[in-house]
Parts: sequence; C-alpha cells; structure tokens
Amino acid sequence: MTRIFSPAASPRRASVVRVEPKAGVVAARGLAVTVGRALLTGFLTLALVVLTWQGLLLVLGISPFLAKGPMDVFTWLFTVPTAAENRAGIGDNLVVTLGDAFLGFVAGLTAALVLAVVFTLSRGVESALMPLALLLRSVPLVALAPVISLITGRGLTTVVVMGSIVVLFPALVNIAFGLRSSSLHMNDLIAVYGGNAVTALRLVALPSSLPSFFAAVKISIPAAITGALLAEWLSTGQGLGNGIVTAVAQVRNSEVWASVVVITVASLVLYGGAQLVETLVLRRMGMQAPAR
Repeated sequence: MTRIFSPAASPRRASVVRVEPKAGVVAARGLAVTVGRALLTGFLTLALVVLTWQGLLLVLGISPFLAKGPMDVFTWLFTVPTAAENRAGIGDNLVVTLGDAFLGFVAGLTAALVLAVVFTLSRGVESALMPLALLLRSVPLVALAPVISLITGRGLTTVVVMGSIVVLFPALVNIAFGLRSSSLHMNDLIAVYGGNAVTALRLVALPSSLPSFFAAVKISIPAAITGALLAEWLSTGQGLGNGIVTAVAQVRNSEVWASVVVITVASLVLYGGAQLVETLVLRRMGMQAPAR
C-alpha cells in the first residue's frame, strides 16, 4: 500500500491518499513468493538428503567400493574423462523412464477419477468394484508382472498397466474421499432448486475435492516412477530400471548410485512442481492448501 501526502487547506494539515496496488501487481508478488518458497523448500530438501546420505556412509562405515558418496557421484557425472558419455547414457534412460511413468500416471489417475465419480453416484457399484481395486493393490506387483506380460506382451502396454495399478488405489481413495467431503448444506440447496446428484457432483463435489485431487496427484508421481522402474526391470528391458539392474550385475557401482540419484532428484522436482501447481490453483479458486 502506498501513502501519498498532499497539502490540505490548512498549512498545518496534510491529507493521506491511499493508493491500493493493482490486482496484477498483487498476483505477481504472490506468484513470486510462492515460487521462491517452493525453490527454497526444494533446495533445503536436497541439502538434507545429501547430508543424511553422507552421514550414514560415515557412521555405518560401508566400503567405498560398494557405497558411493555425493562427491563420488558428482565426479562420475562431471569430472572423469567419460563424464559426457556417462551423462548421455543416464539421460537417455531417464527420458525413457519418465515417459513410461507419465503414461502409467495418466492412465492410473484417469481411471481413479472416473471410478471415484462412479462410486460417488452409486454405492452399489462401489461395493462391487472396490474389493477388486483393493485386491490389485494387495498383490505384489512383482508377482503380477509375469501374468501381465503374458497377457499384454513385453511392450508399452505392460508399462501402462503396471504403472496404472500402482497409481490406481491410493489415488482412488483420496479422490473418493474428497468427493464425499462436500458440504451437505450445499447439496441440500442443489436439491431444493431441483438439481440431481449429477448437478451436485458437478457444482459442489468436484470443486470442493480439489485438495484431495492434488493430494492424489502428489502421491501418484513417485508411485508411477516406481511402477515404471519395475516394468522396465521385469518386462521391457529399457530405461533406468533395466540400466540399474544391468549395472549391478556388472559391478558398475558408480553408475548404480548415479542412476538412483538422478531418478530421485527427478522425483523431487516433479513432486515440487505438483505442489506449486496445487498452491496456485487452490489460491485461484479461493481455497487454502492443506497445512504441511
């Protein structure tokens, strides 16, 4: 807020004119603060992970041949003569893994959203299908992978199916909870004006479930990456999942640790991006993000 002092009729008095900042300026400041906080949080998280990593290696006294520290990974990626080749190999695998994770993420989250809407509209359908979703979540994916590969083949379809299975159940639970947390008074108001269940879902339940939806998104990001790594290891033979297993078999320990660091950093960046989008969207909708 800016204060401008101007002379009044009396020389001993001054009037204060209050000039409110424009809405665009306020929005820009809010965006800058939000982005700054997100970057600071990401930096502090990364620093904490690195310090914990190095501290555990020192406390546990693991052989340097097996356990590589942060400086070992940095050296392998940036200073050794083959650093450019090392980065290119891991970068190519990372692109494949992130693509696989994206497909599983989209398929699983879309299925979870559709099922959550159907469950909200029909308790009978929920009673029939929820046990199946729980069953898929309860069976280890390693045990399901051979069956999925036999049915769908050892290609992209397997990656999508395995990734969506990992994402489906936690996202479904969160979104369904959010849809059912809408205000009963608002639902009654919709009914009084002649609206049906679909109208209440569209006007009340879906907007009010946004915090739960973003919680499902943030949970699904690391889950989708895990599913992609498992699918690459057990089925497709591509990406970081296969690269890590191959490096372990050939005792290329620096490559193993560098691959794990790269996929971990990618997961943190994607999670932070989802959290930033959540904050901006909820603020735009006049809602408050859950306390962290």
